[in-house]
Amino acid sequence: MTSKTFFITGVSSGFGLALSREALAVGHRVIGTVRTDEARRAFEALHDEHAHAILLDVTDIDAIPDAVADAESRFGPVDVLVNNAGYGHEGIFEESPLNEMRRQFEVNVFGAVAVTQAFVPRFRERRRGHIINITSMGGFITMPGIAYYCGSKFALEGISEVLGKELRPFGVYVTAVAPGGFRTDWAGRSMQRSPRSIPDYDALFDPIRQARHERSGNQLGDPAKAAKAILTLVSLEDPPAHLLLGSDAISLVRDKLIALAADIDKWESLTRSTDG
Repeated sequence: MTSKTFFITGVSSGFGLALSREALAVGHRVIGTVRTDEARRAFEALHDEHAHAILLDVTDIDAIPDAVADAESRFGPVDVLVNNAGYGHEGIFEESPLNEMRRQFEVNVFGAVAVTQAFVPRFRERRRGHIINITSMGGFITMPGIAYYCGSKFALEGISEVLGKELRPFGVYVTAVAPGGFRTDWAGRSMQRSPRSIPDYDALFDPIRQARHERSGNQLGDPAKAAKAILTLVSLEDPPAHLLLGSDAISLVRDKLIALAADIDKWESLTRSTDG
């Protein structure tokens, strides 16, 4: 595999850390964003020469262009951008304040977009590059209690698909990688939860919250294997616009597409009634 330089946001844990470890293990260079000096030291301890950490919070939009310019000045041109930084919000829609939605989108959408905008001119001018946006099966399927999270991942899926069509003529690829359930901190310490307050939702949501808590750390997906899959992805000559990770993701998304096709067929006459 040809050695590449990766820029990965959010490398302190989860997919970001797993991908960094696998990339470093096979000879790639990794520039990772962290938010504390302690996390910087821990990341750079992964490899004496090829692990480089920069202090950056992706919600600090004004700091991103300079951080990207500094990274490329110090470590050379980036080949692969991985927008991994993000978190999950759990809460019944009616119980979840609007400011929690704003925070969810600031990190999961606006942060990813701002980092991408800093790299796009560089990739376009070099006529090469690969942008990988870590989305979620929650960008295709939904379930009660994660409306804000699903909304953010649906948004990133759509933005990624459009951007891929715009950049493909320049030899730059964009892939939205949508994992299912993996053994990361997503449902654990990284999850932000709105307090429960309306008893009407207890019967619907309490079992879902309990099941998510019990599965945390016991999910089917192995982050190290996800990292290997992403390294395979970036080695492809013609990478896909979308990649699901995990058998749960492929099963649930297929079910969603079947249900969607059935709805389209069922209401086709009403749909067509608006023509002319």
